[in-house]
Amino acid sequence: MTYMTTRNNDNYMDNFFDDMLCNWGVRNSSYPEVNVYEDSKAFYLEAALPGYTNEDVTINVDKHVLHIASEKMTKKDERKYIVRERGNIKFDRAFSLPEGINEEAIEAEFKNGILTVTLPKLPVKEPKKITVKVSA
Repeated sequence: MTYMTTRNNDNYMDNFFDDMLCNWGVRNSSYPEVNVYEDSKAFYLEAALPGYTNEDVTINVDKHVLHIASEKMTKKDERKYIVRERGNIKFDRAFSLPEGINEEAIEAEFKNGILTVTLPKLPVKEPKKITVKVSA
């Protein structure tokens, strides 16, 4: 799946300021982290979403783009945190789908904090042979 959207951060000044200012509190656009692999039948996208449930995440396909999103936010509580790095955040990841995906048969499963989206491939059509008649 070579058409995935990624954050291209080749600008050295952006890297410098991101490192120095810790991205100004803005989460990297590649959240949640994903793995994508394929076999002869399908592509598989696995997203790490600890603390989320299937009710917290929406998945849809629009114009050959797969969207994985959530509006879930961490509930406020009375605790006085010294360090708070874990929490649920709002996100929206988008992936351009390659040709040959059966968009009507896409399935998703949530298990142990891992969302697995199965993107089945369409059968490869063999070229049609045409017999050419030669007239005498």
